[in-house]
Amino acid sequence: MDGENSGKKIFPENTVRVKVPGTSANCGPGFDCLGLAVTLYNELELTLWEEKKLTVESVGSGSEEIPADEKNIVWRSAKMILERSGNAQKFKGAKIVTNNRVPMSRGLGSSAAAIVAGLVGANAIVGNPFGKNEILKFATEIEGHPDNVAPAIFGGFTVSVSDKGQVQTFSFLPKIRLKLIVAVPDFPLPTHLARQVLPETVPMKDAIFNIGRSAMLIAALIEGKEKFLTYAFDDALHQPYRTKLVPGMREVFDAAKKAGAAGVALSGAGPCLIAFSPAAKHLENNIASEMVRAFKESNVESEALILDLDTKGATYE
Repeated sequence: MDGENSGKKIFPENTVRVKVPGTSANCGPGFDCLGLAVTLYNELELTLWEEKKLTVESVGSGSEEIPADEKNIVWRSAKMILERSGNAQKFKGAKIVTNNRVPMSRGLGSSAAAIVAGLVGANAIVGNPFGKNEILKFATEIEGHPDNVAPAIFGGFTVSVSDKGQVQTFSFLPKIRLKLIVAVPDFPLPTHLARQVLPETVPMKDAIFNIGRSAMLIAALIEGKEKFLTYAFDDALHQPYRTKLVPGMREVFDAAKKAGAAGVALSGAGPCLIAFSPAAKHLENNIASEMVRAFKESNVESEALILDLDTKGATYE
């Protein structure tokens, strides 16, 4: 993130502006492990106050649902930085102003963006005592899993694993330039509901299926082997169980593939669906219109976003 190693940068009036990308987790077979950052951003202006007072102003997606009290996730995240850096007594309050472009409860990492914004903003104001890996650890503590917060911090594609309570993330930029086509249906799907439909155990054949696809996906992206993407985005661990929660999901998948998408996946827990297409083929507009059409035939209104891969992750100034 910009300025991480800039030392004790002084922010006038203890105010920082943070920009965090939306994210898509799983990428098909990489359940709770793979993620990517997209060029759709939430913006935060954070001011830390010495007096115990909290003001929250929000515009954009879901602004009417954002808590304006101690439950606010940006403030909770900022407080974690203040407490762990020894600044909790110095800064007891804040002014939080957000412009949210990442739709809420749609599978594009809105909560991860808020968490990372609060952590990065507060960290910057107090002099950046924590690096990216520590920010990742804190964000994972709050979010519960790293698949969205990791790409929000690092940008690009990310592979994350947890080992003895420590999160390790490998981030990379693929050799294939992809267009990311996201169909956003007009209904939310809270993550906790999407997790309730998942089984506690899965058949061995399904586990093997996903291991192979995940490995194929990473290898194809790193080596630039476009032809192998055709086999890489399928999943047997979570998408089959969540199909019933997203009307028209199978039909949208089929429509995107027929329009030339290299692969299609449920974005995170859904209900957004994300298609992947090599940019050089210029198929993104046709894929987008076909995904919206397929949703509409299932009586679901939607809009399509044509995005690129964000390469920087969270930044601030």
